[in-house]
Amino acid sequence: MFDYHTHSHFSADCSTTMEKMVAAAIEKGLKKICFTDHIDYDYPDEDFLFEFDLLEYEQTIIKLQEKYGKQIDIKKGVELGVQPHLVERYQQLMAQEKFDFVICSMHTTDGKGLHSGDLFKDRTIEEAYQVYYEELLFCIRHFENYNVLGHLDLVKRYTVDRPSKQLFHDIITEIFKIIIPQGKGIEINTSGTRYGLSHAMPSVDILKLYKTYGGEIITLGSDAHRVTEIAYEFKDALELLDSIGFQYVTTFDKMQPHFHTITQLLAGKLD
Repeated sequence: MFDYHTHSHFSADCSTTMEKMVAAAIEKGLKKICFTDHIDYDYPDEDFLFEFDLLEYEQTIIKLQEKYGKQIDIKKGVELGVQPHLVERYQQLMAQEKFDFVICSMHTTDGKGLHSGDLFKDRTIEEAYQVYYEELLFCIRHFENYNVLGHLDLVKRYTVDRPSKQLFHDIITEIFKIIIPQGKGIEINTSGTRYGLSHAMPSVDILKLYKTYGGEIITLGSDAHRVTEIAYEFKDALELLDSIGFQYVTTFDKMQPHFHTITQLLAGKLD
């Protein structure tokens, strides 16, 4: 099994060391773990600085690879928190740094935080969802240096008690029409149910829509910030993907995809 969305103390919202995360992943029998710590430039909450020392990050991963490399494959990833005005800055970052895997996520919309709830003030839920998806569409039209979109419908996590009545499949379809021909994918992020949703992110209707338009690249991520969250509900996620008709989950090495058969993973056989 592989967890391709995990965090460590390099993320401002996590206090767990990389080594503890690696040890927990080994104990759970994982074969690969990818650290995707947050870089969220211009994050609206001053209490959280989502930037870190990239050299220290790389050196820490290299030390862990040397120590645990015979037990687990440790990858260097990153989760970029995009906003329209930051696209050029992220392009510069990606021109300077090398990663195995990059998640493109949106945590801030219209300059307002999703987590704080500010995005939903003075707007209807539908208006908030609309601007969220529109800004994500803008970002992926102008930024290509990533592998998958992270928790595509994250906006739902913050409206559990008042979900939108609209599905927004029209704009999500536009997103898929861009990313699929580019060889970009999406993740299935199993943290959704940890935060009160009835499903992982994205929801089943979006997974089916992605499949309809020919999408095949899907990574499996727990979005773990604690050791107990690693590989959270992965078996359920694999069974869901299999029921929809997906054949593979994907891992990345030096930004290149590698495909693993879902039925074999469910049978406990790594291909």
